Amino acid sequence: MRQALAQAREALGAGEVPVGAVVVRSGHVIAVGSNAPIGHHDPSAHAEIIALRAAARALQNYRLDECELFVTLEPCAMCAGAVLHARLKRVVFGAPDPRTGACGSVLDLFANPQLNHQTVVQGGVLADECSALLQAFFQGRRALRKIEDEPLRDDALRTPPARFLNLPAYPWAPHYLNDLPSLNGLRLHYLDQGAPGAANTYLCLHASTGWSYMFRKMIPEWLSAGHRVVAPDLIGFGKSDKPKKADIHTLSWHLRVMTELVERLDLKNVVLVQQEQGDALADALPGMAPQRYTGQVTLLAPETSDLAGSACEAPFPDQGHRAALRSPWRTASKVAN
Repeated sequence: MRQALAQAREALGAGEVPVGAVVVRSGHVIAVGSNAPIGHHDPSAHAEIIALRAAARALQNYRLDECELFVTLEPCAMCAGAVLHARLKRVVFGAPDPRTGACGSVLDLFANPQLNHQTVVQGGVLADECSALLQAFFQGRRALRKIEDEPLRDDALRTPPARFLNLPAYPWAPHYLNDLPSLNGLRLHYLDQGAPGAANTYLCLHASTGWSYMFRKMIPEWLSAGHRVVAPDLIGFGKSDKPKKADIHTLSWHLRVMTELVERLDLKNVVLVQQEQGDALADALPGMAPQRYTGQVTLLAPETSDLAGSACEAPFPDQGHRAALRSPWRTASKVAN
């Protein structure tokens, strides 16, 4: 099931509903599948169907008699029917699906004694992890739809979402807010992963030309260690709104924005992560609320220097979006470092 979860995260990274599946035979994984109806333009491209097709090709047989299917979400009627036609021995699923589940939630195709093949079904394996991935995806979708309806300030720009599609190793659901007093309606994007009650929160401030994508390698490590990770895109960078003029970008203003964000999220036991030694914002922020911070970390150069190509340029489709890169404060900070 953990391998199926890995496939679900691949689907999430591709913008699909995060469902993953693996087919096992004699204790060995012979095929995998991740949800792809959007990317394949195919309503039948559920994770289970993709995995079953791959397994049939691997065995050169449309019958999968001795095989087992592990899938992160209870199969729908289409996938349950395919399982029965393939003669699978067992189906193991993670989270129940109260809307379309065909293993007992809405109907139970496997419980019909008139069918000429009986498949054993087991549900609830790693159900919490499977459900959490789905919930995060749909919460992000709802938040994005809500924020897309909010007006954009006349003096600002927003990077089209298509610029961020298909970036590798960046599967996390977006969070947005625009009601911090210092934002004056500008929209701020941030990642927020891990339990709010974690022992430590890693607050990640990106480098002068980067954005939250730069932390994609470290976030899984911090999460696996039980920490919470918050990685904002400063206004003017990443998925946050981008004022058209550079003079808005002062240290004092960004300091107020980040201080209000820390207070809004009620971050405690904060380990501040900076990507540039001596970054003025990272150095000043802990002094605004010392009781919230427990340490400060500067990432080594190999972690900060691999943002290149389309990922680096994704937030900046044209010169109009690049005012933050021309701001005196960020330029001075970069030169000083």
